Amino acid sequence: MKQAIKKSLQSLLLVPVMALGVSGVVGVVQAPQAAAQGAGCTQDASGGIQGGADCAKGEDQQTDLFGPTGVFKTITNVLLYIIGAISVIMLIIGGIRYVVSGGDSSAVTSAKNTILYAIVGIVVAILAYALVNFVVGSFAAN
Repeated sequence: MKQAIKKSLQSLLLVPVMALGVSGVVGVVQAPQAAAQGAGCTQDASGGIQGGADCAKGEDQQTDLFGPTGVFKTITNVLLYIIGAISVIMLIIGGIRYVVSGGDSSAVTSAKNTILYAIVGIVVAILAYALVNFVVGSFAAN
């Protein structure tokens, strides 16, 4: 019984894998032809790797991935801002729970844990911000 279930699951998983594999091969075969038909692209290899990248790039695609206005820095700044805001909100909630606990030891412990984890969240967000800025700065073109 287990073997039958295992084989049926394998066959069910094999179909999407094969479909993705075929679409990947077809996409690789058709991609150079489609890129060569774009504006400013030539069939010869005189542009090298950069020429191929320029041909494959869309008209409205972001060109600066790193640096102060890059995609990575923008996305990480937004996510870190959200994490920091949630941590501050949880810090406030923990403080309110601590004040309202009324001396109940389990409520006080729960409120202290909320405050502690919120402070840990703020510290992690600040350290992540510093780390992301360091890494993005090291990849940015000088």
